[in-house]
Amino acid sequence: MGAEQGGFEAPGRSEGEMYSEWAKDEIRIQRLEVFAHHGVYAEETENGQYFYVNAVLYTDTRQAGREDDLEHTVNYGTVCHFITDWMQANTCLLLEAVAEKLAEAILLEYRTLAAVELEIEKPYAPIRLPFENVSVKVRRSWHRAYIAMGSNLGEKETNLLSGIQALKVHPQIVLKKVSDMIVTKPYGGVEQEDFLNGALEIETLLGPEELLEALHEIENAAGRRRVVHWGPRTLDLDILFYDKLCYESENLVIPHPDLENRTFVLKPMVAIAPWLRHPVSGKTMTTLLRDLTFNQDL
Repeated sequence: MGAEQGGFEAPGRSEGEMYSEWAKDEIRIQRLEVFAHHGVYAEETENGQYFYVNAVLYTDTRQAGREDDLEHTVNYGTVCHFITDWMQANTCLLLEAVAEKLAEAILLEYRTLAAVELEIEKPYAPIRLPFENVSVKVRRSWHRAYIAMGSNLGEKETNLLSGIQALKVHPQIVLKKVSDMIVTKPYGGVEQEDFLNGALEIETLLGPEELLEALHEIENAAGRRRVVHWGPRTLDLDILFYDKLCYESENLVIPHPDLENRTFVLKPMVAIAPWLRHPVSGKTMTTLLRDLTFNQDL
């Protein structure tokens, strides 16, 4: 798979920096006044009104504080201009949409931010009753996820490369690491060709179910057909971990069930995240692979 594997690592924050306990410093912007055209009613979008924006930018300010250097922090002046320009260039019906889309735009524009909290105030909302203010507040952040990938139909390497490229260009996903690909025997008892397997580390603004939907869209674009459970597939993309989340719904379980018994998952994971701990067992990927290998040898 060439240069995309093994040593591939996207530029930007170093591993673990965004998620460390000490990267919770705050830069606060309070009641930034913006005249914009957001609202459900025609007079709101036509005539406009004043909004106030409160923002909390979560980042690591330690280096900037120690060196007294603007290059190592987020310039709150440019953020204020970015917020103003975005709110004046876009029109939304709902405050919820303003907050959601603006939070995403800020996180994509300022990649040293781990998270942002936004409150959009609308003091002149057309309620026609005595009130002081209405507002919508959201908190959005980057999340780290690990994805298993595999293929055993058609041009396996091409299938995996197309999946990697699709993740690379997704607007809400940043591809961080890609493991080398390994050839593995089928899992689950269905007779079929050998698989080509690997693992990915990503950062994403998508929630777990949204990420699952995005992965299914990429699989479908590669011709994936879900006919036989554990059967052959052109491209398989599974969420292994999402931050330290333990999550279960009708369509998704995180961490991925039974991964501790799958060599084709653990070997690529050890290559890109050997010391990552399983949020339930507390064991690292290295330990899980060692235990599995030992049990298989008994």
